[in-house]
Amino acid sequence: MSETTSTQPVQPAPKKSHKSTIIIALMAVIIVIQGIKIFVLDPREEQRLIAEKTSTQQELDATVQRMTEIKAELDAKIAEVQKLGGDVSDLEKAKVELEAELKRQKRATGKEIKALKDRVEGYELLLKNKDEEIEKLKTVNKELLSENRNLKTEKNQLGDSINQLSQSKEELATKVAIASTLKAENLRIVAVNDRGKERESPFKNRQLGKLKVEFNIAENNVAPIEGKKIMIRIIDENGQVIFDVARGSGTFIYNGKEEFYTASQEILFDNTKQKLSYLYEKGSDYTSGSYTLEIYCDDYKMGTGQFVVK
Repeated sequence: MSETTSTQPVQPAPKKSHKSTIIIALMAVIIVIQGIKIFVLDPREEQRLIAEKTSTQQELDATVQRMTEIKAELDAKIAEVQKLGGDVSDLEKAKVELEAELKRQKRATGKEIKALKDRVEGYELLLKNKDEEIEKLKTVNKELLSENRNLKTEKNQLGDSINQLSQSKEELATKVAIASTLKAENLRIVAVNDRGKERESPFKNRQLGKLKVEFNIAENNVAPIEGKKIMIRIIDENGQVIFDVARGSGTFIYNGKEEFYTASQEILFDNTKQKLSYLYEKGSDYTSGSYTLEIYCDDYKMGTGQFVVK
């Protein structure tokens, strides 16, 4: 009996060296890509952000520097006007505001920097007007010293000059006050029934569950950012204001006279064209006829509108 010897085929050895080469090459590519990101791309983005931040800070620093210079100019103007016997109340008020602004301005956004620049322009305008007033005061004082023989005439001239200065100051204050008044725009008056459906004027009483008034406050770069009370008045054909204390009505002073308002809101005016909405429920039927809606802030009128009830 013969023995059979089986021979197994010899398997080729795995090509470890070839696989290792590929792995090393891939790792090298990854390392290169990471290196480009870390040493080229990331620094560029970081440099861009730093440059942007630096530019904003430089702009803020320049504005603050100008405000510091204006403060020194205000000090000089106050001393000069006091020496000449003029009124420095407006200069002192501007100085207090400026000092408060300098204390809180450490960082600011682009929008805040723009607002600061607008205020700087206002201070510069005040200084320019005060220079004109100083020149007039100097002229008056010079005339008083050189015209001693005509005392009566000099007094009349002084009185005229003071009146002119007062008039100029009042005109400037009036212009600033007019420029800083707020205006209502995009006024919309609709009736809202019990199901929440809105209708345009003219309305029927059954459609008037509530009266809805909406409007935007127009942009105004002169007006200060501060709290405001915005009031609406609904006035019938007989000039009577719809008024109910239980529903939020009250009074305010307009042209030196106490007036009624129908509803009001307390807001922070931030010069963003903010939208206000009033939803007024009268609690009883409206008399048929035309109605006027007036919008007020402080002691001035912001806008008007009309609607009709059938």
